[in-house]
Amino acid sequence: MTNFTPLHNNVLVKRIEEESKTAGGIYIPDTAKEKPSQGEVIAVGAGDVKDGSVIPMTVKTGDRILFGKWSGTEVKLDGQDYIIMKETDILGIMK
Repeated sequence: MTNFTPLHNNVLVKRIEEESKTAGGIYIPDTAKEKPSQGEVIAVGAGDVKDGSVIPMTVKTGDRILFGKWSGTEVKLDGQDYIIMKETDILGIMK
């Protein structure tokens, strides 16, 4: 874990790595893999401020989410790779 708290409607996400093997048993080399577009929410901000009131966040810590391919900003915190993105960049919560 990290000692980082996003501000406002920002979310700290850790990518979830996908399988490096296809359903047919073929291994995919790292150079041919696309960056995964699934992640786990590590930390969330308090929410967006509109007209003086705070709109609470929809996602919460621990949610598994799907996000756009080019969403957010990649950062390294405590030696780990994370993405900081706005909640509006999140496409949905996986169940």
